[in-house]
Amino acid sequence: MDVEKIEKELRKIKDEVLRCQKCVLYQTRTYPVIGEGNHQAKIVFIGEAPGESEDKTGRPFCGAAGKVLDELLNSAGIERTDVYICNILKCRPPENRNPKIEEIEACTPYLLKQIEIIKPKVICTLGNFSTAFIFEKYGLKDKIEGISKIHGNVFEAKTLFGSLKIIPLYHPAAATYNPNMKETLKKDFQILKKI
Repeated sequence: MDVEKIEKELRKIKDEVLRCQKCVLYQTRTYPVIGEGNHQAKIVFIGEAPGESEDKTGRPFCGAAGKVLDELLNSAGIERTDVYICNILKCRPPENRNPKIEEIEACTPYLLKQIEIIKPKVICTLGNFSTAFIFEKYGLKDKIEGISKIHGNVFEAKTLFGSLKIIPLYHPAAATYNPNMKETLKKDFQILKKI
C-alpha cells in the first residue's frame, strides 16, 4: 500500500473513532487516543488503555508510563518516531480501571484495522490485556500465560500480510510502581535490537 493510501485509511479510522459510541466510554472521554507514530513502522507497541494524561491530550503514552517507554526505546536505540504506539482501547476507562470485555470487543476492530494497514513485522504487547488479545487474534491462544512468565520471549504468527513476531513485554507503568522492574524491561527491550 502506498503512503498516500495508508494515510487515507488511517484517517478513516480516526474519523470513525471520533464518532464512535459503541460502548459507554465515549461518554466520559475528553479525547480518544487513536495512535501515534510512523504509519509504515516495522514495530507496533500496543498498550492497554489511555490514562489521565493521554485522555487530556489524545496522545498515547505521554504520562509517567510514557516517560519510561521513551527511556526504554532509547536504551534499545529506537526512536519513538520510528514506531507506532496505540492501545487496545481508544478511550480511558474511569479511574484507570481494567478494560471490560464488551469494551474490548467494541474497540479492537479499530486496532486490527490499524495493524492491517501498517503491516508491522513486530508487535510488542505491553501488559496482560494486550498480550491476551493479540495472542488470541493471531492463533497463539494456547501460549497465553501471565506476563511474568512470557515477557521478553519472541512468538511467531502467520498473518495475511506475512510473518509477524509478537513480543510480550511488561507494561512500562510497572516501572513507575516498582523501580526495580526497569532493569527487566530494559533487558527485554534489547531483544528489539537483535530483531
